[in-house]
Amino acid sequence: MKKNIRHVLSVTDLSAEEIDVILKDAIRLKKQPLSDDLKGHFLALIFEKPSLRTRVSFEIAIQEQGGGSLVLPPSAIQMGKREAIKDVAAYLSGNVTAATLRVFDHQTLVKFAEHATIPVINALSDIEHPCQALADIMAVLQHKGSLEGKRLMFIGDGNNVCHSLLLAGALTGLSVTVACPEGYEPDEKILTQARKIGVKKGAEFVVTNNPHEAAKNADAIYTDVWASMGQEDETAARKKIFQPFQLNSELLALAPEAIVMHCLPAHRGEEITDAVIDGPQSVVFDQAENRRHAQKALLRFLLLD
Repeated sequence: MKKNIRHVLSVTDLSAEEIDVILKDAIRLKKQPLSDDLKGHFLALIFEKPSLRTRVSFEIAIQEQGGGSLVLPPSAIQMGKREAIKDVAAYLSGNVTAATLRVFDHQTLVKFAEHATIPVINALSDIEHPCQALADIMAVLQHKGSLEGKRLMFIGDGNNVCHSLLLAGALTGLSVTVACPEGYEPDEKILTQARKIGVKKGAEFVVTNNPHEAAKNADAIYTDVWASMGQEDETAARKKIFQPFQLNSELLALAPEAIVMHCLPAHRGEEITDAVIDGPQSVVFDQAENRRHAQKALLRFLLLD
């Protein structure tokens, strides 16, 4: 275990240089996934929200490096209700070597990390999804050859995934254009932060309500569900508002060289059509596989000297 404990609650908890190291290791690990470098390390996976890709990718990631994992669903610990967050953090710190949390409220992560003496990783909160962003920029790097000078278009809700993509782009030189309905823009503080960080590498960040204009000359087009977990009561209203922001063949024709991305799960026929997600420009399932390798590299970065 490293002596200096690091948490990754935001993409910005990593420097540009550290992200570069993690991405290079992730690409290597995608080709050579097995080692025993994390033998003796155990990862606690705490889920307040349902999970498929996060659970599968983290469990396999640490096992492929010789370590172990245990899943703690809400019914098992009722963190913050049955037992104080700080008590859960303190107890787990004495029994495992890292903790990954998938939570509704970002402050749950912050409180947990304040009392943990092991690395804490954000596997999704209402503010950010840094592990997803690492896998995403890895996909752009693999399929487009570089990040600096490239432009990713995010179409849909300015949500947690969008926030992490903005910050990851700022650190790596990947420009991001967000096309969303009025009133669904990304958080202004995060957008301002991305613009400030992005100056160093010349990354630009634009928010528009015109998806067709935004799609032109994009190197990657990325979408996500219109209503995230916890927003189910808004689903019907959002379908009407977001319909002009569907990623379909008409929109994709404006960016014939762009790769198509989605963090999954996809609501086919809503934010993305079958023709696009299953089409030749789609890298969606390769992108999804990258979660395992990027997280494997992140665990190695946090746990190994």
